[in-house]
Amino acid sequence: MKELLIGNAAVARGLYEAGVRVVSSYPGTPSTEITEFAAKYDENEIYCEWAPNEKVATEVAFGASLRGARSACAMKHVGMNVAADPLFTMSYTGIRAGMLLCVADDPAMHSSQNEQDSRHYAIAAKIPMLEPSDSEEAYFFTKTAFDLSERFDTPVMLRMCTRIAHCQGVVDTGERLPRELLSYEKQPEKYIMMPGYAKKKHPVVEKRTKDLIEFAENCPYNIIEDNGSELGIVTSGTCYQYVKEVFGDTVSVYKLGLINPMPVKSLIEFASKVKRLVVVEELDPIIETHCKNIGLTVEGKNIFPMVGELSQEDVRRLLLHQQSEVISADSPIPMRPPVMCAGCPHRGLFYVLSKMKLTVLGDIGCYTLGAQQPLNALDSTLCMGASVSGIHGFNKAGGKESEKKTVCVIGDSTFMHSGMTGLVNISYNASNSTVIILDNSITGMTGHQQNPTTGYNIKGDPAAKVDLEALCRALGINRVRVVDPYDLKACEIAVKEELKAEEPSVIISRRPCMLLKYVKSKPSLTVRADQCRSCKNCMKLGCPAISMKAGKAVIDETQCVGCGVCEQLCAFGAIGRK
Repeated sequence: MKELLIGNAAVARGLYEAGVRVVSSYPGTPSTEITEFAAKYDENEIYCEWAPNEKVATEVAFGASLRGARSACAMKHVGMNVAADPLFTMSYTGIRAGMLLCVADDPAMHSSQNEQDSRHYAIAAKIPMLEPSDSEEAYFFTKTAFDLSERFDTPVMLRMCTRIAHCQGVVDTGERLPRELLSYEKQPEKYIMMPGYAKKKHPVVEKRTKDLIEFAENCPYNIIEDNGSELGIVTSGTCYQYVKEVFGDTVSVYKLGLINPMPVKSLIEFASKVKRLVVVEELDPIIETHCKNIGLTVEGKNIFPMVGELSQEDVRRLLLHQQSEVISADSPIPMRPPVMCAGCPHRGLFYVLSKMKLTVLGDIGCYTLGAQQPLNALDSTLCMGASVSGIHGFNKAGGKESEKKTVCVIGDSTFMHSGMTGLVNISYNASNSTVIILDNSITGMTGHQQNPTTGYNIKGDPAAKVDLEALCRALGINRVRVVDPYDLKACEIAVKEELKAEEPSVIISRRPCMLLKYVKSKPSLTVRADQCRSCKNCMKLGCPAISMKAGKAVIDETQCVGCGVCEQLCAFGAIGRK
């Protein structure tokens, strides 16, 4: 059957048809939909779950493989940092049933805090990596990756990127191939990686790499398009599409689908047929470096940038020195940066923190938007869980002067991901730190996925619900309190009291995301123009429903959800309900 699928849906279909039984992931753009689409299939055939973090997800997939079931996990590129610990050792142990790690890179950082290149992980861990260039290849590579995994006794990585993950393409799908659960065999020398056994496995990994290089020479993932041209291009993934849009069939192309390890002989042979060899790749010069290491004269990053995405226009301009005709708008289009939604439960608390002029260590989630004007509430954002660990170091270095005017914020899902261990460090090593958990009852930034604090699983069925208050107390925090972020006065009192306390504390700012289906908005508020004094105090919230027109504040009734936060800021009683 031919289906129009985005790349992530194609990967999910490949997982299903390959007979995968277990998929465990942590949501992260642009990888999230892989697991969401996989979860739409019969759970008796393919079990899917959201794990607390990527390390756990990878270990779950490994456990399923060890038991004899094909398995997979999915994550974004920064999630690969979290999963790296088990990944490197799994390279030594190998697998029992096929296992696939799907990692989605984000060139241009559309929704990420850095632009790292996950190909480095495959090289460092000595794990084969496949990189599709469209939805059809995403499906085919995924489906056949498990045969590759089992043939070479290794986990396999599939590298997606934002464009391939979210662009649509026609996929010729098939049927699921049921696979019996393999029998379990106790093999200490294979799976127990203490030094005596691990030393014996490293040579095995090196031999496997050599075998994979030989496989790469004529494998179905690498395609040579010999068009007899003087210019030869070596490329992969999205960049292949850009090259084809610019050149069509006028140049010779070596498209690498197996991006690690790369072939040697066939690349040298390809290079011998052209006068000029150019590598077109985004981010780091992985392919270019390999070509140079095997003795080829090649161009690459002397032409193309090391940062950001490429495009067909970049290829045309930088390689051909041509510029396409562009039709420009009559007037410049205003920028529309992302903002917290109208009625976002984080806004009220951030307003209080900004008003109190506190140092606020931030974390990863939609609440990171509190760093923007006019709130300007955050001082740092590093990675998942870093706010909690960071405030401990910040206060240990700064002493009481820091403790009394510094807090950190972290979302409920992020706290479960990697904030708990930081809180243990605060209680165990005794820094007087104030941690604020922004509990909006969902994983917000990636599209409303469930997490261990919501009480529901990936299917939306009831599940065990972590009690955040009880958990924080169990981790050694005696002072734990809950506030409603819509109540500005209560928030300010809570923050002041916990900063004065002479012990660590946790404030849970709890109100569900306004975009959740079960959350009902209240009637919108309005501004009585005759009472408005144009003080613009309400504008300090940065609520997209509030603007100034003809010198007076105006509330857009189509956006306002009636949260009432702005009403608390108006000293003249100009804001109220109709």
